[in-house]
Amino acid sequence: MTTTLDGRTVLVTGANGGLGEEFVRQAVARGAAKVYAAARSPRQWDDTRIHPLTLDVTAEQDAVVAAQAAPDVDLVINNAGIAPAGDSISGPEQELRRIFETNFFGTLRVARAFTPVLAANGGGTLVNILSSAAWATMPTGYAASKAAAWSATNALRVELGAQGTQVVGLLVGMIDTPMSARWDVPKVSPASVVAQAYDAVGAGTLEVLADETTRYLKSRMNTPGEELYPWIGEQIAAIVP
Repeated sequence: MTTTLDGRTVLVTGANGGLGEEFVRQAVARGAAKVYAAARSPRQWDDTRIHPLTLDVTAEQDAVVAAQAAPDVDLVINNAGIAPAGDSISGPEQELRRIFETNFFGTLRVARAFTPVLAANGGGTLVNILSSAAWATMPTGYAASKAAAWSATNALRVELGAQGTQVVGLLVGMIDTPMSARWDVPKVSPASVVAQAYDAVGAGTLEVLADETTRYLKSRMNTPGEELYPWIGEQIAAIVP
């Protein structure tokens, strides 16, 4: 299935490269009327339907100003995130806070700022880009932040249901982008992930499992902890550089 975005106005955070850039380009290809390409330092684009927008998701006022500048948005792609090299759950607290400020609070900040915008435009759709690391118990701040973001996404789905907002959680493992370049493991293409996300928007899907690894991991989640967590640990040990 290929979902059309004809007439829709899309906002993509973290739009300058990697997965964000693919979200912008596919939105245009699927017929979006306008795409706000949001980033800390927005770039210029080669299509008049793409509008650069300054948005640092770690700055509360930026999200508020962005929502004021984009009052016609009816589809938010909450994509901005970081995965620093050397990240460890036992690392410096300041670094863990930096990760959570982007991946958890930044995601929630954008969602909260655009909630009234989506409501004013018929409810709309919020897509949060998560990670199968939320379920894989990797010993990193990134995994912990994505677990928190997954929980927040589920909570937002309940809270925003009354205003008719579709809340989609997209979970995926390794994507072939610069963020994952240091990992020598099989990766899924950005094009595939974005296509699945936009198709889910059209289908009314609430959760997208965008690769085989993520789908298999989800299928194991009812396994007793005494079996599940040692198994996850073995999988992680096999790929950690």
